[in-house]
Amino acid sequence: MAEGPAYVILGRGRWAKRMQPIISGEGRSVSAIEDTRQRLNESREGYVSRLAVEMRASKAQIAWLCVKPGPQVTVMIQAAIEAGLHVVAEKPWYGSAEDTERLQALAKANRRIIAVHYEYCVLEEVEKWREEFHPGAGMQFGGHFFLSRADQSGVPPIDNLGCHLLAIREWAVPSSEVSQIECAYERADERLVWLEEGSEKVGYIDLLNHRQLIVQRFMGRVEAALDGAAFPFDLEFGLRVAIELNALKNRK
Repeated sequence: MAEGPAYVILGRGRWAKRMQPIISGEGRSVSAIEDTRQRLNESREGYVSRLAVEMRASKAQIAWLCVKPGPQVTVMIQAAIEAGLHVVAEKPWYGSAEDTERLQALAKANRRIIAVHYEYCVLEEVEKWREEFHPGAGMQFGGHFFLSRADQSGVPPIDNLGCHLLAIREWAVPSSEVSQIECAYERADERLVWLEEGSEKVGYIDLLNHRQLIVQRFMGRVEAALDGAAFPFDLEFGLRVAIELNALKNRK
């Protein structure tokens, strides 16, 4: 990538440490704010203000929220926008419809971008699905996402892993029917999605063996949006994925 915006990572866990060299490896300046939890007796307003002051002091243009999904993410997004930063939030998006609408309106009023990090959506094969099959009416969508390692996130596998699969569906074939989604920790590594039409399998993507730098590509999409390019993976996209995820869990 060419010279571009500076980043500040919020968080101190495994993913925050993984993201730092990825961002700096693209020639971007990256700093970190590790003290991201709301303090005892700290009001919501004080929490927002403290985070905003620290983000503003970082001189970054983009805040990457490498924290566990939950209500604190909503507060961090608000603080980042008020500090004048664009935001990348990790998946899944747990915010309500009201939170989504409020934060998107805040971002629009301040000419900021909010992204939900659904990196598999920028795979070349997924983009080809969108070109060839969108919107996918009459098709059946399925997928597996298994991790051999134990859970390190505290997030259920259907949420943490299944949201990736449903984001692919939402981007490429949103009118398809979900036929099968299976997700688990401590199972042999497997990440697959497929499309069927009737009894015929018409699409198949192995998400493990692509050799594409999809995090970096996602960064490129975010940065292009700063210059006015369309960016689809916002909170409204994240909310649509969350709605489908909740519908799937209610069926089980």
